[in-house]
Amino acid sequence: MDFDLTEAQQEIVRGVRAMCERFTDEYWRAKDAAHEFPHDFYQAVAKAGYLGVAIPEEFGGSGLGITEAALVMREIAYAGAMNAASAIHLSIFGLTPVVLHGSDEMKRRHLPRVVSGELHAAFGVTEPDAGNDITHIKTFARREGDNYVVNGRKVFTSKAQEAHKVLLLTRTTPFEQVAKKTEGMSLFFADLDRNAIEVRELVKLGRHAVDTNMLFIDNLKVSAADLIGEEGKGFRYLLDGLNPERILVASEAVGIGRAAVDKAVRYAKERMVFGRPIGQNQAIAHPLADAYSKLEVAELMMMKAAWLFDHRKPCGPEANIAKLRAAEASFEACDRAVQTLGGYGYMREYDVERYFRECRMLKIAPVSQEMVLNTISEHVLHLPRSY
Repeated sequence: MDFDLTEAQQEIVRGVRAMCERFTDEYWRAKDAAHEFPHDFYQAVAKAGYLGVAIPEEFGGSGLGITEAALVMREIAYAGAMNAASAIHLSIFGLTPVVLHGSDEMKRRHLPRVVSGELHAAFGVTEPDAGNDITHIKTFARREGDNYVVNGRKVFTSKAQEAHKVLLLTRTTPFEQVAKKTEGMSLFFADLDRNAIEVRELVKLGRHAVDTNMLFIDNLKVSAADLIGEEGKGFRYLLDGLNPERILVASEAVGIGRAAVDKAVRYAKERMVFGRPIGQNQAIAHPLADAYSKLEVAELMMMKAAWLFDHRKPCGPEANIAKLRAAEASFEACDRAVQTLGGYGYMREYDVERYFRECRMLKIAPVSQEMVLNTISEHVLHLPRSY
């Protein structure tokens, strides 16, 4: 059992940190306030090669694993919180179904453009009436010759304002006609055609630099060449992206939590009250130490899950537990940072209020804490299913 990063992994961490130094707290504060996508940051990540960290070399990527991708996302979240992480993480993990199940022609056509930063992609899975229960989606793709015609709605679709393509999950066989509820769904890497898709931005609590949207899909024509794998097996393909997503979200949670703790510790050393630094008081020191310890534990589980995934071993429980614990630890760290700074913690210029707003999302998405616990109860502890 080796807990040391390899020299190559350490170089990745150093490289990401150096790149992120160009994008200061002031930069992220301004992007968040202006609700403006960080295009220059996105291009800097692409130019440095990090968008392709987990994409095969033959398609322009580095061909590395989810472990390396997690290290990239941890450092990026540390530097720019969820505005930075959400700007790029779909390009890193979200195309796993394309990499594993897309046709050679599809991969040659799209993956190099993702790596270069030319092609933005969105994730169209969740629906207004089918959140965690993906099997009950209603968006339907009807085959017409060499095309499919898609109608339906999607919600909580990030980056749809910028995206050119959307990883789109639909039904191709009605729910009532399948033997198993996970059958009859198909996955497309479809054009996000504004003539057939209305993209309506949603107003949300935080992460204002990266848009979240509802999609209204009306007779969208999708080429059969944009079907990933076989018709009806889309849910199975989608699962190949879910564990990496949970691992990378856990790494982002650790990154933002550490940023919050570091800012709180720095303030606690400098802030003098009654002639002594407030960090000398156990009421300040102990909660910060506790938050730090929980982030360390969450990172261990995240790295274990990434190792398992990269070695092609089952990692569902570990990936879910990593997301569960990292989201809790991140929220606690950010909340404690606000409390440590007191009134200043509530002020925009000190940044921890932004961390607090942004990290709250991680307890909801991409899967809620409650659904993670349901998964562990059923599939690890083998308790009766509750829903």
